[in-house]
Amino acid sequence: MSVTRKNHLDGLALSLLLACCLFWGFQQVLVKATVPEMAPVFQAWLRFALAAALLWAWCRWRGVALFQRDGALGWGLLAGALFAGEFVCIYVGLQHTTASRLTVFLYTSPFWVALILPRFLPTERLRRVQWAGLVLAFGGVLAALGERLGGGPGGQWLGDLLGLTAGLMWGLTTVVLRSTPLGQVGPEKQLFYQTALSVVLLPLVSWALGEHWAWPPSTFALGSVVIQAAVGAFASYLTWMWVLGHYPATKVSAFVFLTPVFALAVGAGWLGEPVTPGLIGALALVGTGIVLVNRR
Repeated sequence: MSVTRKNHLDGLALSLLLACCLFWGFQQVLVKATVPEMAPVFQAWLRFALAAALLWAWCRWRGVALFQRDGALGWGLLAGALFAGEFVCIYVGLQHTTASRLTVFLYTSPFWVALILPRFLPTERLRRVQWAGLVLAFGGVLAALGERLGGGPGGQWLGDLLGLTAGLMWGLTTVVLRSTPLGQVGPEKQLFYQTALSVVLLPLVSWALGEHWAWPPSTFALGSVVIQAAVGAFASYLTWMWVLGHYPATKVSAFVFLTPVFALAVGAGWLGEPVTPGLIGALALVGTGIVLVNRR
């Protein structure tokens, strides 16, 4: 299966990426609000179990074959293990550091992609002005979160390290998707590799961590997981995989810097957190950085 790729982001790609990042920003607040009612890794497992079921039903309806040989099984399992490991690091890390600190380290992912991917795909190499845009966008994230970066719990170094590891795993997943035979597989099957392996691995991790599996969940917790699965782990990830398969990954990845800023904006609207001049300035920095990264 050949994939037609473009060298720049067009209006369709920009619209899809903005929609994904906006929802992921909302989703972070939603997950945070659900943790008191449902253990985090167990919550992630339910989310991906439902997402895998939705994806299977979608593929049955569309006639997409998920189980035929494609020559990418090993790479698919690697991508799935990295994907599951990323979420383990995120949820376990949140027990040791603040969400703001972990978010900063998680969103180093575009830097890992920009550093590693050009070694396999020279066409993904960024020019100096695009590197400047990447740094500027990350500076916007730091500016947005700057007021909250102090005062974490005592063992926050472990959470910071796990957040950085999660960002590395996210970046490596992108590299695998773009530089191996897995990139020639349809986005549905790419996502199925990741969600299916998460369904296998996450309950084992949850059990090893001694999490309490509260059942039945409250109406809010159940609704939260359904939204996370249907929109977050199914629709938005499927969209993300499709965009990665058709546009330069180094430019696409720069858009993830919008997610933590959107999360702060959603937190302001939902949790009543103040909207400061720093947040507005951060949005301007992130927007400018993304424009520079995506210059032709």
